[in-house]
Amino acid sequence: MMSTSRQHAARAEVWHGTPADTLRRFLPPALQLLVARLGIAAIFFLSGRTKVQGLLTIKASTYELFRSEYALPLIPPEIAAHLATYTEHICPILLVLGLFTRSAAATLLGMTAVIEIFVYPDAWPTHLSWAGLLLPLIVQGGGAWSLDALLRRGATLTR
Repeated sequence: MMSTSRQHAARAEVWHGTPADTLRRFLPPALQLLVARLGIAAIFFLSGRTKVQGLLTIKASTYELFRSEYALPLIPPEIAAHLATYTEHICPILLVLGLFTRSAAATLLGMTAVIEIFVYPDAWPTHLSWAGLLLPLIVQGGGAWSLDALLRRGATLTR
């Protein structure tokens, strides 16, 4: 059994340093990246679900939305509807798994830029918050708690 003074010393060590030091101990980078992956994945996946009925049957209203409100230059509305819908389903699943994290996050950042520039330019605060979750994933990848990391470790072991 630990003496009272040793218990106090152990507790003090956990809280030693600045509040930022304490947060770093309780919120390791792997957890921070996991939260970013799950948070941004939820935003895009839920948006994608509004565009379909059933598993992946695109709603007629989705096509109309891309013809009128979302009217993108250079891309026919039918193709844009499919691209957006599939992207909003596939990339979030990849992010949750932490598989091809950088590519999935970069794709969603590109989609965010298109939405900002061509569809809702006044929604920049929302799009900036999405970019704030996506940029660390592009730069750092999925983190230690991802399939990317697991595959990297497996590739290192086989060399």
